[in-house]
Amino acid sequence: MSDIPAGLRYTKEHEWVESLPAQDTVRIGITDFAQSALGDIVYVQLPKIGENVTAGRVCGEVESTKSVSEIYSPVTGVITAINTALTSAPELVNSAPYGQGWLAEISVSSAPEGLLSAQEYGEITA
Repeated sequence: MSDIPAGLRYTKEHEWVESLPAQDTVRIGITDFAQSALGDIVYVQLPKIGENVTAGRVCGEVESTKSVSEIYSPVTGVITAINTALTSAPELVNSAPYGQGWLAEISVSSAPEGLLSAQEYGEITA
């Protein structure tokens, strides 16, 4: 069974969203379920700082020993930070998907819509 922290929101595409203390900023990553399904992650292509992203649209890629998977932005906004540690240590997504393996931070213009609670996400991954 995968880890699904209660304080986060989720997408059906297996991304998570965490609201940060900075006003209108969220941190995103891929879920424990997704990293487990992908296997050993060997490369992460992240969006660029300042790039506009749209909810439901591709904003990056994760490459594993099994496959390449697209990352979909769970929110609409502007990339304000990326996890540069993933350049040299992409395996952080495997070992700490909700911690050191985060992908990007996004400044959102409005509250994210259509995200799932931990319980709802757990039901689709069960």
